[in-house]
Amino acid sequence: FVFILLQEDSDPPVNESLSIENTLWASTVIASGTVVGVVLYTGRELRSVMNTSNPRSKIGLFDLEVNCLTKILFGALVVVSLVMVALQHFAGRWYLQIIRFLLLFSNIIPISLRVNLDMGKIVYSWVIRRDSKIPGTVVRSSTIPEQLGRISYLLTDKTGTLTQNEMVFKRLHLGTVAYGLDSMDEVQSHIFSIYTQQSQDTPAVKGLTLATKVRKSMSSRVHEAVKAIALCHNVTPVYESNGVTDQAEAERHYEDSCRVYQASSPDEVALVQWTESVGLTLVGRDQSSVQLRTPGGHILNFTILQIFPFTYESKRMGIIVRDESTGEITFYMKGADVVMAGIVQYNDWLEEECGNMAREGLRVLVVAKKSLTEEQYQDFEARYVQAKLSVHDRSLKVATVIESLEMEMELLCLTGVEDQLQTDVRPTLETLRNAGIKVWMLTGDKLETATCTAKNAHLVTRTQDIHIFRLVTNRGEAHLELNAFRRKHDCALVISGDSLEVCLKYYEYEFMELACQCPAVVCCRCAPTQKAQIVRLLQERTGKLTCAVGDGGNDVSMIQEADCGVGVEGKEGKQASLAADFSITQFKHLGRLLMVHGRNSYKRSAALSQFVIHRSLCISTMQAVFSSVFYFASVPLYQGFLIIGYSTIYTMFPVFSLVLDKDVKSEVAMLYPELYKDLLKGRPLSYKTFLIWVLISIYQGSIIMYGALLLFESEFVHIVAISFTSLILTELLMVALTIQTWHWLMIVAELLSLSCYIASLVFLHEFIDVYFIATLSFLWKVTVITLVSCLPLYVLKYLRRRFSPPSYSKLTS
Repeated sequence: FVFILLQEDSDPPVNESLSIENTLWASTVIASGTVVGVVLYTGRELRSVMNTSNPRSKIGLFDLEVNCLTKILFGALVVVSLVMVALQHFAGRWYLQIIRFLLLFSNIIPISLRVNLDMGKIVYSWVIRRDSKIPGTVVRSSTIPEQLGRISYLLTDKTGTLTQNEMVFKRLHLGTVAYGLDSMDEVQSHIFSIYTQQSQDTPAVKGLTLATKVRKSMSSRVHEAVKAIALCHNVTPVYESNGVTDQAEAERHYEDSCRVYQASSPDEVALVQWTESVGLTLVGRDQSSVQLRTPGGHILNFTILQIFPFTYESKRMGIIVRDESTGEITFYMKGADVVMAGIVQYNDWLEEECGNMAREGLRVLVVAKKSLTEEQYQDFEARYVQAKLSVHDRSLKVATVIESLEMEMELLCLTGVEDQLQTDVRPTLETLRNAGIKVWMLTGDKLETATCTAKNAHLVTRTQDIHIFRLVTNRGEAHLELNAFRRKHDCALVISGDSLEVCLKYYEYEFMELACQCPAVVCCRCAPTQKAQIVRLLQERTGKLTCAVGDGGNDVSMIQEADCGVGVEGKEGKQASLAADFSITQFKHLGRLLMVHGRNSYKRSAALSQFVIHRSLCISTMQAVFSSVFYFASVPLYQGFLIIGYSTIYTMFPVFSLVLDKDVKSEVAMLYPELYKDLLKGRPLSYKTFLIWVLISIYQGSIIMYGALLLFESEFVHIVAISFTSLILTELLMVALTIQTWHWLMIVAELLSLSCYIASLVFLHEFIDVYFIATLSFLWKVTVITLVSCLPLYVLKYLRRRFSPPSYSKLTS
């Protein structure tokens, strides 16, 4: 972005350079001054839009499995129809007979399954929203709650997701001495002594003791460091009315209670709040000046001559200020240790102490200064303005001019700021690990900080080794490093984004195979598109379900790519939360979302779908038996309202009430996350369970139909009465057999369905003889048929629970 502003109507004509620093980015808060300008980038040209990928509509794995079973049922429908016609020896117009049989057996395909499942998903979403233990949770995509029950890989962001994105100043290191949180009062006393000496301004006392000299030099070093931190930043204090004082008055008197700090990053605010706590307060700032207040209430005025903002390429920021009281010009700079090490004067402690602080999980900044004479500054300014006005290679020329200043700077101090972990992150990660979920942390932070956070959060357990993947730039280095990593067992992997890119370019399959075996993986210095690429590779290579958790705009592409995206509402706005399938307010809520709601949703949907299939197959089996007994005639067994009522008012409520069933209490599911591990194998709905339900349906349909045929009276209408009543009672008893924990609504549903059937018999006299139903003969025949169809299944269920109990039954007994 390179422009030049020419304003010829002013006197003298203005000739200024415009760069990226003159632009305001999306969601910027204007802290002071006014803005006049044009919209430069919008829509597709926005950086946040360029960093995101197109969203896809997500279809759950469960839905795909159900679709697969429906295709099998469709195949069965065609086969049964062909068999019926074949047994007639393809006599007459057999092709019309096939169509008649297809229509007769069309109940095999459970059309109501889709409706029941979709209504079930709405119930699950409502239950999640109503859960008081995870307040503020929003379900934005109600089509995939079952996905939450089968997650194998969890990919999470660090800042704002595992941590609070609230920075706390922890350490000031001056080389020979370091001040921690417990010794900040010493820093305060040093600052106080400097400013009280200045204000007394006593004539020099001869014969100062050595101790006083040392203390004075220590005080001045601390003071220089604190002053540098208080001046070198992009923070603006803003005053708001607080009910007692209005805004204008607060600004005029620098009212402490009304002051709020605005900055582009929370690190900056933490540093300025710390300088305020030790006595040097930032009270005012505009484009050209900064005001600091001393412990004595005296205001120090500084003029801002130049600002060199922080960029991801330079990893540092600088400011040149002139002290109004003395006229001194000082160039202050702060930045990452890797770049500042070459800028400051030689010393033997910087690298070591930066490493020590990073290992404690602190975000380290190196602060330095350089005093300039008026001539030096004028010479620099002339070259700087000239460079800024050039149109070709402007950034390179400007960087060269600034670098001419960045030499032999005096190292003042190191600052350590900590981003605190969110509450209950450790137990949540431990729960997920016990549930068989592998956690990967993808962050833009530097390697040391990411590793330390991984240890703090217990993402990497105390006993596990950590393999830090060396920086590789070509195929050969990647090959050697992968071989070194292959020799290690059960160790967490830490890799940087650059090395990851090289590995994926040359050894994608080998790298993913090794990484998937690791108990935990940390990727640092990751770009947003790289996060999405990792999710995509995990899905392709393992075929397992992934869940991505993030809180900022840079996590959106990862959230959209994952099978299940969870957004955390945090300091970085709602971009991630709005793009996600589920939105939570804290990371700790994820444990309950997966262990309780995900598990229940999957198990309930599996039971519901298989029961709806069973309901359809039962009536189709009866039709098949009926047709085969009457010489393969394509005559319907039940007509009109009976066939419609069967899958609606007579059985719908009890079958749908399975969405309220649960095998264990939510507290038990949270206490024993190992229960979740069972679901990863996909056993609640598999070809095996499907086959069992098909066999049950064929058995029950055959028993009911043959029983009715054996016991039927002289008229055909009695078969319909006996078989249909037995069928309804069998369905209601089967629901009762399937339920694991009774809910009062389930009992209501059972009784309601039964009473609906009894009440409707009055209107069904064209199909069912009401007088026959009232006889004792009818009652005992129906009872016998129903018992024969259901009792063996109850006995089998009891024996199975007795000799091969499922894992959850051991916890509930």
